[in-house]
Amino acid sequence: MGSILTVRLTKDEAALLARRAKRAGVKKATLVRALIREEEIVSAADALAWASSRKGDAGLRIGRA
Repeated sequence: MGSILTVRLTKDEAALLARRAKRAGVKKATLVRALIREEEIVSAADALAWASSRKGDAGLRIGRA
């Protein structure tokens, strides 16, 4: 199994994600995967840069399953 990415969202962010996923006709996790795949993410630094560019939480926890 690959890496696991955990993202903490505020209630407002979670609601926005749910609305975007519903409009796209996909599950929230599927939408997040699609957003992540838009740019190549190789390292944890790449993931943090990606998250901060989208006003995400810079405190991401990346672990091995």
